[in-house]
Amino acid sequence: MFDGVARWWDGFELWLAQQWFPIQFVLVAAVLLPLSVGMAWVIHRGVDVVADRLGGLRRTSSSAEGSGNDGGKGSSDAVS
Repeated sequence: MFDGVARWWDGFELWLAQQWFPIQFVLVAAVLLPLSVGMAWVIHRGVDVVADRLGGLRRTSSSAEGSGNDGGKGSSDAVS
């Protein structure tokens, strides 16, 4: 199976290399731009998930530690 994929890729690469440069540019951009946007979206969502989980852990631990020691006036680092 891998030989078939390798032969197909070699043929495609040879075909692409023989094209006029503006056509090469358009074809490569047509593949890489959507791929890059998709990867950026996946990374963004992954960072959001990790940040939400870490933020939830921080809020939980800070609310357990800081309950009752500020006189009920809110967080000591809050801006008035």
